[in-house]
Amino acid sequence: MKKSILAVAVLIGTSATFAQDLTSKKGENYLPEAGDWAISIDATPLLGYVQGIFGSNGGTSAGAWSFLNGNNTITGKYFVADDMAYRGGINIGFNTATAKAYTSELDAAGAATGNLVVDEMKTSSSNIMLTGGMEWRKGSTRLQGFYGAEVGIGFGGGSNTDYTYANDYTWDGTTGVASQVNAVDGSTDISNENTKGGVMFGLRGFIGAEYFVLPKLAVGGEFGWGLGLQTTGEGTITDTRINAAGTGTEDVTTETVAGGSTFGLGTSNASANPFFGATGSLKITFHF
Repeated sequence: MKKSILAVAVLIGTSATFAQDLTSKKGENYLPEAGDWAISIDATPLLGYVQGIFGSNGGTSAGAWSFLNGNNTITGKYFVADDMAYRGGINIGFNTATAKAYTSELDAAGAATGNLVVDEMKTSSSNIMLTGGMEWRKGSTRLQGFYGAEVGIGFGGGSNTDYTYANDYTWDGTTGVASQVNAVDGSTDISNENTKGGVMFGLRGFIGAEYFVLPKLAVGGEFGWGLGLQTTGEGTITDTRINAAGTGTEDVTTETVAGGSTFGLGTSNASANPFFGATGSLKITFHF
């Protein structure tokens, strides 16, 4: 028993000694300094590799490095003092997806010709997210605590979908194709679907800790609490049809979504806080 107690005491004493060593053998400082930049990445893939080395077959697996939240916001810091830093994040995204599908070719009377043609559905969306805040640090060893506050604002979240039919409407006043079926998703007559984007706003406080395992390289995590507001715009759908008089075609637009808003108050990984998805996750931070 005495040997066990002595071994634990030696281990604790050795750890404390290492914790107080703030300079490497090469003279490199472990802790961040004024003028340093920093960027953080998700530590989950590293845990997966370590787990694999030790033969564990648990649920964590190795994967590609990624940004810290589902929105792929790039986050970083700039230290204006050894114990204070500005934090910021940015995500500017534009997405376009095109789906194509074969459908039967129709003649002017709406009868199948036996040939195949292609319908197309093209969807586009965009979003812009910006975050900014301040961070203060505590501790004189390689184990550092930090706290602060930040705000986020974003625009977007809407989408626009255009349908292009290989079988165009034709009308001569007596014969014509009275209905089109989109082979991409089975919808009838739709030429456009549109949802307007909204505004996102978040405000939170955070607290966390890091341990500098190597000079300027820390492993840690953080938790946050705050509020978030997100609005959504109106949505419409436009379809093409034969007009009531039967003399031609017309585009008819109908409102499908009236818009709305979401407000949340709680942990910062809530759905109303789309900026701060790294809450509670383990991360690696590089300083340079």
